[in-house]
Parts: sequence; C-alpha cells; structure tokens
Amino acid sequence: MANIEKILLPDVGDFDDIEIIEVIISAGDDVNKDDSIIMLESDKATMEIPSPVSGKIQSVAVKVGDRISEGTLIAEIETSESQPPVPAPAAAAKQVASAVAAVEVAPVAAQVASAASQNLERASSPVSDLADSALTPIAHASPSIRRFARELGVDISRVNGSGNKGRVLKEDVQGYVKSTLASAGTAAAPGRGSGGMGLQISQAPVIDFSKFGETETQVLSRIKKISGAHLHRSWVSVPHVTQFDEADITGLEEFRKSLAKEAEKKGVRLTPLVFIMKAVVCALQEIPEFNSSLDASGDNLILKKYFHIGVAVDTPNGLMVPVIRDVDKKGIYQLSAELSAVAARARDGKLSPADMQGGCFSISSLGGIGGTQFTPIVNAPEVAILGVARAKMQPVYQSDGTFKPALMLPLALSYDHRVIDGAQGARFTNYLSQLISDIRRVLL
Repeated sequence: MANIEKILLPDVGDFDDIEIIEVIISAGDDVNKDDSIIMLESDKATMEIPSPVSGKIQSVAVKVGDRISEGTLIAEIETSESQPPVPAPAAAAKQVASAVAAVEVAPVAAQVASAASQNLERASSPVSDLADSALTPIAHASPSIRRFARELGVDISRVNGSGNKGRVLKEDVQGYVKSTLASAGTAAAPGRGSGGMGLQISQAPVIDFSKFGETETQVLSRIKKISGAHLHRSWVSVPHVTQFDEADITGLEEFRKSLAKEAEKKGVRLTPLVFIMKAVVCALQEIPEFNSSLDASGDNLILKKYFHIGVAVDTPNGLMVPVIRDVDKKGIYQLSAELSAVAARARDGKLSPADMQGGCFSISSLGGIGGTQFTPIVNAPEVAILGVARAKMQPVYQSDGTFKPALMLPLALSYDHRVIDGAQGARFTNYLSQLISDIRRVLL
C-alpha cells in the first residue's frame, strides 16, 4: 500500500524567503532518498535540497523564481508503506547541511557611511526626513534583504516592493540604488572621512566591442557575481592602505622540511601557510585592533577574543574564503588537515554557509602561482587582509659587511584606514616578519 507524503522545505539556517533557481524533479519522476529535488540561492549560498524519502513524485508545488521559506510545500511524493515518515522541517536540517553546494565568498560588507547614505536618500526625494518618516509605510522584507539594504546604505522604507503583497525583493533594492545614482548624476556624495572631497560615481559607458573584432560573451559564475558585488562594496566603502614588507623564511623552510616525514606518517602535508597562520594569530594578539570590526554606526570598534582565519582558495568557479576556526588552539598538523579538507570542499563546491562565516582576518596566498607583490582587498567587515606572494632567494646584507643568501617572503598587508593608521600597519608587518623569520617566537 502506498502513502502520499508532503515534502516541505526544512530549516536551512539563517535564511528566509529564498529564491528557487532550479527545479530538478517533475511529476512522475522516481527519486531516491537524498536525491536533490530543487536548488536554492540566497544572498549567501547556493544549496541543493534533498528528498527525505524514496518514491514517485506525484506533483510539484513550486517553480523557478518562487521564493520559499521553512515549511513551504515543495512536492508530494508517493512512498511505500515501509518508508519512514517524512521528517519535520526542524528534524531535516542535518540533511540540508550536507547538501550545500556553493557559498558566497565572504561575510557581509561594512555598511556605507551614514552621511553618504543620507545623501543618497535625499537625492531621491525632496521631502524632508521628518515628513518622509511620517508618511512612509513600514516596508515588508526578509531579514536577508534588510541586511543587504543596510550594506548598501539604503533606507528600506523608501524602496517600493514588487513582491507578493508589496514585499521588497533584492532586485527592488538594487533598482532603488541605480535610480538614485542616475538621478544624482555625478554629484559629490560626501562621506565619513572624505575630507569634504566627496565621491563621484558615474555609469560605465555601453560599448559594442564587436565593432572592433570577434567577441564571445561568457556568463560569470554565481560565485564571481556574488563575490564581485561584495568586493566592490568593500573597495568603495573601505579606505584602503597597503603596507609592504618581507620576511626571511630560510629557517622556517628548513624546519618545515625536517618535519616532512613525520607529517607524512600523520597523513598531512605541511605548507608554509599553516606556520603563517600561527604567526598571524600571535600578531593579532599583540595588536588587537587588527582583530576587530566597526559596528553599524561606524563609531565603535568591536574587538574579538577569538581567532578565526579566512584563507582564500582558488576554485574553478572563482575565489572563495573558507574560515578555519580557533587557530590559536590548534597545532600545525591539525591545521594542515583542516586546511586541506576545507580547500577540497571549496574546489568541489561543497562548502556550507557556516564554513564561510565568522572570520576575523584573511590570508590570500599566491606563492604557489607566482608574482612578486599584490594588493589584496579587505574582506569587510574584517579590517585587514594579508597577501603572500612567492618567496625568492636574495642576497641579504649582514652586520659584518657581507651578504648572505636568504629565502625572502613578500608580504602585503591591506587595512581599513578608519581603524588602523600607518604606524600600526608598519608595526604589525614588522612584528609578523619577526615571527615568521624565527617561528620559535610563536611559542613565547
């Protein structure tokens, strides 16, 4: 005897009103337990939702473009009597956690300065703030959309919603910003710390490149689209400064190679990056302003007492920054194993949202590819990021007047100048260089 069960969207974490970007099943399809049935995309993640049971799909209640939340009916499925009951949404959360396919590159960006936000708002309406607040109805929007609006410095009560019952969607917020910038033209938008100079924003010209020769249009991956928007917000809203330095890693490399056999027995491969991560934590403990974030107002600094390090990973779909937690509490072998595992999940598109959140400081290492220096973009709301290029043997002048060959590692520290000044930046790279040059200092 067969049963008709309802497949509901389970608890997928801190997400609400999530858009369906692909419906994998159709009525009449036979599916097995844990087979993917739909794919969702939020502002932070793309995830596949699995079927909680095996059976034949009787009807599909959703379509591409629908926005659904926990408990929404996805489909009805005919199962045999021996099948276990469909788990309740809360009980199915563990199944969903294993089905996450790809995640946004980074945590949410720092909010646009309040003065710039007010300027954008005033540019869209001649009505005073006081009158507007009295006449504007309360906007209906999900928490993720409200957060997205705050990141762009948008008062969501001014946005006209195009969703069901006037609900504000992500496209509505984006459209509001575009229309505001268009109406403001290239007028200066003075922001916090701008010194009255202001920021001029103009639309990029539309160019038909095919006039000059053969072209091909390639759609950006979802990861690049999402991370690109985040990087742009970070670049525009964070006043960047980059401090360059270098560290003598001759001794570190000798020590690392001496541990190669021991690491092999433990089933891990030691890389210079794990030693750099430990050194970075010591530097963060020494200068805690680097382990902080500005609050929403921009007037207070939130100092973090934990040490979670984001590590940039090159994947076929674009750059991703998974987070290694509690680096201060782990040894180099454990860090090597975690780093290898999370990098593999990133390349396979199997990171979960939790893998990408909670970072304090990021490291981007291009040593395996090449280059001499680069200027990484701060991964807001973090206040600093370390760029590591390829090490190179160089003659280093000694105090006795001779030169000695040394393996020198280029370092590039980009930081938020609202939080960190040049002197602090130089102290940080100097101290970090000392730690890396004599890794024994990490134990002190």
